[in-house]
Amino acid sequence: MSKKITRINPATLPNSGEMGYSQISIVEPGRMAYISGQVAWQPNGEPVPEDLVEQMKLVSKNVRAALDAIGAAPADIVIARVYMVDLTPERLEKLMPPFLAAFEGAQPCVTGVGVAALAAPDLQVEMELVVRLPD
Repeated sequence: MSKKITRINPATLPNSGEMGYSQISIVEPGRMAYISGQVAWQPNGEPVPEDLVEQMKLVSKNVRAALDAIGAAPADIVIARVYMVDLTPERLEKLMPPFLAAFEGAQPCVTGVGVAALAAPDLQVEMELVVRLPD
């Protein structure tokens, strides 16, 4: 049986659980996976959509494919880091629903970082993960 990740939102910190993530994740020793930043590139080589939300949907799809490849699920994600070009409150508001949908309610720790650019000029968002592999 896989050990669960304990999620904590102490009263001494802002209640991030209401926003869909946790302030702290406690992980028992075990095998870990580090998933490289996933972007809106597709295996079939289709062009990257211009829309931020559509890019985030593809990023989430790629994240799910990476999790499937290692036999993990969103509940196994310890932390997700998202990098976004031109991070503003308005763009973040658009990004959050498809971003949080990738976790299927698991609420891992989350860090968001605004960046000037990503690996290609058409990319607007990237997500990397740390995952505790199921036993």
